[in-house]
Amino acid sequence: MSERVTDFQGQSFYKLRRACLRRGVLFKDPVFPAAAQSLFYKRAPPPGVTWKRPQEICKDPRLFVDGISTRDLHQGSLGNCWMVAAISCLASEPTLWKKVIPDHTDQEWNPKRQDLYAGIFHFRFWRFGRWLDVVVDDRLPVSGDGMLLFCRSATPREFWSALLEKAYAKLNGCYEALEGGNTAEALIDFTGGVSEPLSLDRGTLSRHGDERKALFQMLAKAHEHKALITSSIRPAEGETVESVLDCGLVRGHAYGVTAVRKVWRGEKLLKATGTCRLFLARMRNPWGTTDWTGAWSQRSQEWQQMSRAEREKIGLVVRDVGEFWMDFEDFCRYFTDVVVCRLVERTLLWPRAHWREVRCYGEWSPALSSTNQPPSAVCMLSRRKENQVEEPWGNKRHLKQVSKYQSKYAEELNRGREVHVDKRSRCGGCINHKDTFLHNPQFMFDVQDHEEEVLMCLQQEDQRIRRKDGGGDNLPIGFEVLKVEVNRSSRVQRVVEQAASSVYMDSRSITLKATLAPGRYVVLPTTFQPGATGHFLVRLFSHSHVQLRELKDDLPSPSLFQCLLPQPTVVTTVHLQRATVLSPPKQTVPDVYAIIRCESAAIRTRVFKAEGNPEFNLRSIFYRRYPDAHISVELWSRGLLWDSILGRARVHPAETEKSRDHVMELQGDRSGSGGRVCVETSSSVCLTDL
Repeated sequence: MSERVTDFQGQSFYKLRRACLRRGVLFKDPVFPAAAQSLFYKRAPPPGVTWKRPQEICKDPRLFVDGISTRDLHQGSLGNCWMVAAISCLASEPTLWKKVIPDHTDQEWNPKRQDLYAGIFHFRFWRFGRWLDVVVDDRLPVSGDGMLLFCRSATPREFWSALLEKAYAKLNGCYEALEGGNTAEALIDFTGGVSEPLSLDRGTLSRHGDERKALFQMLAKAHEHKALITSSIRPAEGETVESVLDCGLVRGHAYGVTAVRKVWRGEKLLKATGTCRLFLARMRNPWGTTDWTGAWSQRSQEWQQMSRAEREKIGLVVRDVGEFWMDFEDFCRYFTDVVVCRLVERTLLWPRAHWREVRCYGEWSPALSSTNQPPSAVCMLSRRKENQVEEPWGNKRHLKQVSKYQSKYAEELNRGREVHVDKRSRCGGCINHKDTFLHNPQFMFDVQDHEEEVLMCLQQEDQRIRRKDGGGDNLPIGFEVLKVEVNRSSRVQRVVEQAASSVYMDSRSITLKATLAPGRYVVLPTTFQPGATGHFLVRLFSHSHVQLRELKDDLPSPSLFQCLLPQPTVVTTVHLQRATVLSPPKQTVPDVYAIIRCESAAIRTRVFKAEGNPEFNLRSIFYRRYPDAHISVELWSRGLLWDSILGRARVHPAETEKSRDHVMELQGDRSGSGGRVCVETSSSVCLTDL
C-alpha cells in the first residue's frame, strides 16, 4: 500500500499476534470485548446471544472458501445493507479487497500448523485521508439457534465477511452504530476513492430518451474504469424503509450495480422485445435474494427467447446469489439515487488523461473572544430565517463537546438574538450569512491555459463512533468556489464571482464536479450555520498539476525590498473585460495579449490567437503605495521573432476612486483601426479590499 498505515487505537496486529503466539493463548480484544457493549447501545441483545470462535461454530473454518465473491455476503439481522452493498462492490475487484484484507494468505487458517493460529485478524479502512489498521479477535456473536447474528457467508465455514463486519463495527463504536448509513461513505472507507452521489429525476428520464442514454453512457464508462456503483430507492413521505414495491424492489435498500451492458441481438431480439438494441443493468441485492419481477427477471419471458449458450456469448450471465438483470428504462423508472465511487489509485478517472489529487486539512474554529478588540475586528450577526436546516446546536449533549465561548454563541443564535462574531474566527457559515461567510477557511488553486473539469470533495471527521455517547450527528456542510483576481495571494474579503457551489448536507462527504475556465479560484469549505466547529479535509482532483494552499493572511506578505518602501494606502481591483477592433479590414488578425501595469507590478493575459475582439475577462488586484500614479493597459501583438505593441490606455488616479467602467481608446494605435479597451476599476482605502 503506497500510503502510510496507522494502527487504530494504537493496537499493532503484528506485535499482538507475536505476543499471543509466544504465550500460547488466543487473542482477546480489550478494546472491543465480547460483551453487550460491543453489540448495542440503545437496545438489549436478543435472548440467547453468545460469542463463539469459528472453530466452535463449525469444523475446519476458513477465512476464504474458493476465493472471495459477492455470494459470501448475507446481511443478517442488522440494518446495514448500505455497508453490505459497498462490500459486495469491493468483493468484485481483487485489487480493492486485498487492501482492505491485507496479508490475506498469511491470515488464513493453516490446519497443519494450528500452533500458528492466534485468534487475531486485522482489516484496513480509509478514514479522513489515511488508512487505519483495525485489529479484532475472532469471537463472533451467535444467536440462540447457533447461527451468526449478523453478516455471514453462504458457505458456513467461511468467515471473512463476518470478521470484516466486526472490524468495521469496532471502527464505528459498536454493531448498532452500523444501522442506517450512507453507501457513499462506506465506499470511501473501503477504497479511499471519491463518491459522487447522483439524484435521478425519474420523470425526466422516463420522458427523455436522450437523458436516459447519457446516464447509461456515464455509468457504463464509470463501470468500465472500475468505478463502484450502487443504487437505491428513496422512500417518499409516508413510505416506510424496506417496504417492498409490487415489482419486488425494496425501498431504502442499497443495491450494487455489477454490470452495465448494451446488447445488439438482431432479428431474434427484435422478435422478443421489439428492438434490436438493449440497454441492461445487472444488480445485486445484499440480502442474497432476487425478488425483481419485471422484464429480464429470473423467470421472465424475455429469457425464454435465448438459450444459455447465447446468453453467455453476449455476456448476459448471473454470477452470484442475489444478482439479477433489469432493463435500464426500468432502472430509471424505479431508482432515485445512484452513487458512483471513482478510485484514487487508478489513472483513468477521465479516459483522456491522468488525474492528480491534492489535499489540505483545515478546521472550522472560533477566535478567542476579547473585550478590547477594535470595532473593525467585530461584526454583528443576527439569525437568518431563510434556507434554514435543522440546527445541531440544539442537542445539549453536543454542546458538552464545544467550548464555553461556542456554547454561549450557539444559545444566543438559537434564541434569535444578535451576537458578536470575531472577524478572526474561521466558522462563518454558508454564503447566506453575508457578514460572516468570508471568515471561513480559504484555499486557493489555479486552472492553467485551458478549460478543465475538476472534482472537489469536502469531508468532515466521522461522528458515528460518538453515537454510543449520545452524539454522532454530522454537521451540515458544503463549499463555495469563487473566481478571484489572477494575482491574489491573500484572503478574499469580497465576493465578486461565484464559479461553483455544492449542496449542503449533514453528510460526512460532499462532492462537486465542475468545469472551470482558466484563472485563479478560492474554495471556501463551510458549515451551514455560523459558529459550528470541526475538522475537515479538502480533496481536489484534476487532469493537470494543481497546487492547493490555504490563504491565512488578510494582506499579501511584502518582499524584503518592499519593506523599505512606503506602506500601501489604497487597494484597487482592475477588471480587464475586452478589447475591440484590433485590426483594420482585410488584414490578418493578430495574436494578441494584454499587460496591466500598476507601479512595479505587471499582469499579463494569455495569448488570444487571431482574435480581433478578445474577451480577456481578467481581474487583478493591486496594493498601491502611490495612489496618484496611473494604471496602464497595453495591447501587444505576438510575432515570430519579437512582439510589438498595438497601443496603450491609461486609467488616471481620479478615475479609480469609485467603481466604474471605462471604455478607452488605444493611444499610439499602430493598426489604425481605432481599437478600444473596456476596463472596470474600483478602489478602497481599506487594504483588505472590503
